[in-house]
Amino acid sequence: MMRRKTHNVFVGDVGVGSDHKVTVQSMTNTDTKNKEATINQIKELEAVGCDIVRIAVPDMEAAIAVEQIKKAINIPLVADIHFDYRLAIECVKNGIDALRINPGNIGSKERVLEVIKACKYHNVPIRIGVNSGSVKKEYLQKYNGVNVDSLVESALEHVRILEENNFYDTVISVKSSDVRLCVESYRKIAKETQYPLHIGVTETGTVFNGTIKSSIGIGSLLLDGIGDTIRVSLTGDPVEEVMVGKQILRATGILNDEVDIISCPTCGRTQIDLISIATEVENRLKSLHKPLKVAVMGCVVNGPGEAKEADYGLAGGKGEGIIFKKGKIVKKVKEESLVDELIETINRDLL
Repeated sequence: MMRRKTHNVFVGDVGVGSDHKVTVQSMTNTDTKNKEATINQIKELEAVGCDIVRIAVPDMEAAIAVEQIKKAINIPLVADIHFDYRLAIECVKNGIDALRINPGNIGSKERVLEVIKACKYHNVPIRIGVNSGSVKKEYLQKYNGVNVDSLVESALEHVRILEENNFYDTVISVKSSDVRLCVESYRKIAKETQYPLHIGVTETGTVFNGTIKSSIGIGSLLLDGIGDTIRVSLTGDPVEEVMVGKQILRATGILNDEVDIISCPTCGRTQIDLISIATEVENRLKSLHKPLKVAVMGCVVNGPGEAKEADYGLAGGKGEGIIFKKGKIVKKVKEESLVDELIETINRDLL
């Protein structure tokens, strides 16, 4: 998988672009003015591996809160701002690491220039965030509604505003709640610019549906080599967003930091309680942060043969099973000892 070559931007001390790892973002759902609640939620996000966090800044009190929030957290902070350019400037003064704005909705060119000047002086990058609900009317008319062309052209117009003022510290997003439209829009803009891309499917819904939509959309783009930072948008706890985002990176082979459990779906040949065994193996290896593949297979058909790429594994028979390593059988044990023997074999080799 060849990753798209991009410019590089630094959000705080985190690099965004093709010379850096693909990062995972989230956004707080607290009232930013409630500094304690916002800081606590960001700490929770840090604990599950969030790389960058965004906060809503709807008013001046929230903008002023940025300074205190920044001092209490360990990951870069992005301000999400609409309409009022003064909020952007205040956030920059208070130490924000990046802004998410649409230059087209914060007023005159003079106001946009004031924001750009502040960002240049403080080395603060700007994310141009366009979604299907914020496409300019002229492009809706020109391209007959919300589609790939109107989304991309709207984003590129905002980019041109920055470029006209010699500002290039830019990240772009073109999100939609329609998965196909979202993917096609990112594919198009990826061909037309070398700016890093923040990818995600917006407004995906609750955790179950949102995870599926996000996995398809974000995963498709990542497998194309497109995407430098991702945000899974879920109606729920932001911690879930980060956990799903990390898992998408693992599933696409971009992140290799944990045990990958391979288990078959079971069928009529299965003669052991594979569901319970697979769950127990997963739970017992959860704290082992090693890039290993561990197979939990229901019968000899799906045993060492089909799972020979696994580093370790077990396969069940009737009341018993086998432990194997790299496709070779190590030992035969009773069903009740399968999990213990597998874990002991892994620990013995790693210690």
